[in-house]
Amino acid sequence: MTTVTKEAGAPVPADAGAFLSVRDLHVSFKTEDGVVKAVDGLSFDLERGRTLGIVGESGSGKSVTNLTILGLHNPQFTTVEGEILLEGQELTTARESQLERLRGNKVAMIFQDPLTALSPYYTVGRQIAEPFMKHTGASKKAAWARAVEMLGKVGIPNPKERASDYPHQFSGGMRQRAMIAMALVCDPDLLIADEPTTALDVTVQAQILDLLKDLQQEFGSAIIFITHDLGVIADMADDIMVMYAGGAVERGTTAEVLRSPQHPYTWGLLNSMPRLDSDLSAPLAPIPGTPPSLLNPPSGCRFHPRCTFQDRVDGNRCVTERPLLAPDRASACHLTAEQKHTIFVEEIRPRLG
Repeated sequence: MTTVTKEAGAPVPADAGAFLSVRDLHVSFKTEDGVVKAVDGLSFDLERGRTLGIVGESGSGKSVTNLTILGLHNPQFTTVEGEILLEGQELTTARESQLERLRGNKVAMIFQDPLTALSPYYTVGRQIAEPFMKHTGASKKAAWARAVEMLGKVGIPNPKERASDYPHQFSGGMRQRAMIAMALVCDPDLLIADEPTTALDVTVQAQILDLLKDLQQEFGSAIIFITHDLGVIADMADDIMVMYAGGAVERGTTAEVLRSPQHPYTWGLLNSMPRLDSDLSAPLAPIPGTPPSLLNPPSGCRFHPRCTFQDRVDGNRCVTERPLLAPDRASACHLTAEQKHTIFVEEIRPRLG
């Protein structure tokens, strides 16, 4: 088990053996309408060679968490509290010069839209070679050779010729492969993949996922994989953390979360997925309601306005008391363990098939 998460209360002590430790992270933005609490008390650990899948709806705080790890936020409008420890080095208080040495070298990111992330003014080869030159001091010739090598590793045909092409000359799948080559050119210890397969067709998506798994075995990188697709997570991740409204509501190994989910929000995510073996004429089962505004999040359990099981909790705890995410296998819900098991076995699992 590599992930330890606690949503509120006293922060969990950092795991001395973890490569990355995030502790009681709070990230808020100043806007004209008020302060947006994008991440509100998040903790987790990740070890080398492991993949943590982070799932949740848009606006749940997935991308903000990982952009904060990289220090890619405007300090003029953003407040960050808590700890982010990378091999014991604190990142939330690190200087920009320190973060620049880490980005692309020790930590790299694959962005969701490669056409936006890649500059249209420079060749693909140059964009892969530049971070290698910056972080290793290699010559232009050596860096270009490394760029060609990486394009070959990610499956680009004729890499020597294609390195001189511009992004618009690449297909969507090839651009994403080029982004992966750029992220891995310096052999980073931590790779953050922010929905890297969202805009790709399923065939190319499968190729990209297989490529990431192969490259992880070769380079030994830890991976944070962000997505809203539980099917992708099932194929990629060792552990899963489910986020909702800026916090974690469930976490565990991939097998635990997908075979025996414990939180009503996770049940909703699984239930809303279309299945090939289901009645094609049957309507999908969406989660009722809409995600809350992080300008003024709900009291108590953030999910309670959309939860169809809160009437089974004694008293008014769902409205007044925010549930904690305890160590080990857990979900942040006031339902008892017996209630969760009974509801899943009798009501949820039959719908999932």
